[in-house]
Amino acid sequence: MLNILLCDDDHDIVNALKIYLSAPDRCLLEAHTGREALEIAARTELHLILLDIMMPEMDGIAALAALRQTSNVPVILLTAKGEDCDKILGLDIGADDYITKPFNPAEVSARVRSQLRRYTRLGGGAPAPAPGVVRVGGIALDDAQKLVTLDGEPVSLTPTEYEILKLLLSSPGQVFSPPEIYRRVWQDAPLGNERTVAVHIRHLREKLEIDPAEPRWLKVVWGQGYKIEKEKSQ
Repeated sequence: MLNILLCDDDHDIVNALKIYLSAPDRCLLEAHTGREALEIAARTELHLILLDIMMPEMDGIAALAALRQTSNVPVILLTAKGEDCDKILGLDIGADDYITKPFNPAEVSARVRSQLRRYTRLGGGAPAPAPGVVRVGGIALDDAQKLVTLDGEPVSLTPTEYEILKLLLSSPGQVFSPPEIYRRVWQDAPLGNERTVAVHIRHLREKLEIDPAEPRWLKVVWGQGYKIEKEKSQ
């Protein structure tokens, strides 16, 4: 069970976050001041904290500074648009990410998945990928089970989308032209059907990217084709 602490003095925001982040494998805890957050962190094993900056008694920056003396649990700051200086200060102190209010539910969910994945993989000793699993970033394809996951959560793909993704994942960094993708996935001559590939690529982006308009992994190389970006070594 993953314990996630939601800390904001606005009860409506906490309730909204509970709706966005509720899942069978998650226990959502709540606090409304920085001091309450530290008290919960002291007695509970936490896997992620969403922490508001502006709160009574002890604000998020002070709470984060105190937390970092004893814990490396991931922290996502909850910030308002005008709190740019506090965002930078929070990142300098040790915040892992920030989300600006008002929230986009899809963005909140994606950032939470990303932080949980990073924490469990790098800090919690997650098992190595099984044979037959191809992984780039948070995208994993298990061809034996015909299963695609994003940050550990299953993604529903059509058979065609699955085959396109499998092809691109087979050679990260390699550019595949639309005619080549069509020929290899559809097992047929393109004959002007390259636009079909573009539609399926768009659908894949919508399912696998936080911001489909600015994809991190599924890239277009203008005039040449598409590729899965290589994961940079740390």
